[in-house]
Amino acid sequence: MRDATDSRLLAAVQRRADMTAQELGELLHLSASQAARRRARLEDDGVITGYGARLNPERLGLAVQAFVQVQMAAHNAGNAEGFAKLVQTLPEVVSCWTLTGEADYLLRVWCGDLAALNALIHHRLLPHPAVARVQSQIVMDQPKADSGLPV
Repeated sequence: MRDATDSRLLAAVQRRADMTAQELGELLHLSASQAARRRARLEDDGVITGYGARLNPERLGLAVQAFVQVQMAAHNAGNAEGFAKLVQTLPEVVSCWTLTGEADYLLRVWCGDLAALNALIHHRLLPHPAVARVQSQIVMDQPKADSGLPV
């Protein structure tokens, strides 16, 4: 069972995953070993599923972020499986969700420029036999950066 200290630990590692046990202990008013044991328990329980670094898209030459809605030609297991396999091969697609409503999938993509986004849509997504329609929205600004889950 999680308590308030676990919630504070989770919030801290979401902000900065590379915190040492000593730093976590100081933040949580625990010894480094107590903080390390709590973090290990949350990892073992599957609450913490991994750690990663946040990269600067501009420094990587990624100037265009877009959300792409995909509508399937037909709703069947074969189409869903084929489209899921396609998405896994596309490094520009950083997230993919299945949705209710008009669109079946929502893709979050990062591309170097508009030409690369155009190529992704017209040469990779639309030619797939499972895809009936694609609609994209280009991100103009992101007033709130990606953040962690509310804990």
